[in-house]
Amino acid sequence: MENLSLFGAANWMGILSTICIVLCLYCILTFFQHLKNNDERLIKQAKLAAVFCLAVALLVPAFYNLYIYSEMMR
Repeated sequence: MENLSLFGAANWMGILSTICIVLCLYCILTFFQHLKNNDERLIKQAKLAAVFCLAVALLVPAFYNLYIYSEMMR
């Protein structure tokens, strides 16, 4: 029964990953908008936000899968 709760969290990881990918796309679009307006401070902020959102979207599910793998191999 304990293993079922581990797989329930996978659904939340998928939702979190999808939300972060959408936020990354939004930050990329605002980056291009600020690039057009030539606002250096906002360009840097949008770029950092896009990189952070993409990193979270890709790394959180990867670490969760490593955790599940280690739990299953015990």
